[in-house]
Amino acid sequence: MVGAEEWIQARRGLRLGQRLSGAVTAVPNPGATGIFVDIGLPVGGFVDVLLLPSAAERWPTVGTVAEFEVWWADTRPQVRLKPVERQFLREDFDEWLARWRPGWPENVPVDQAWSEA
Repeated sequence: MVGAEEWIQARRGLRLGQRLSGAVTAVPNPGATGIFVDIGLPVGGFVDVLLLPSAAERWPTVGTVAEFEVWWADTRPQVRLKPVERQFLREDFDEWLARWRPGWPENVPVDQAWSEA
């Protein structure tokens, strides 16, 4: 577990949309929760079920190495990620994004995102 100050420092180096390579470390409830990803930082990454395909068999499995984008990071010591590869994204991602995150900023430091988004 990282301390608050270590997380603040790690978070300052992240930008929305920044690409990171990572390995899937856990898929605790396929189709229900999301996946955990090791992105080489002191904190782990997480892809929410809302961003993943509706069919759990299309989710990346443990050990899969893929590219992810920084989707969000707030005060919780965890980096929220979005898969870069379309095969690992929900089928209607573009429409979903337009509906739920219109004008979502990119290339903004995550520690400033909630004040600018």
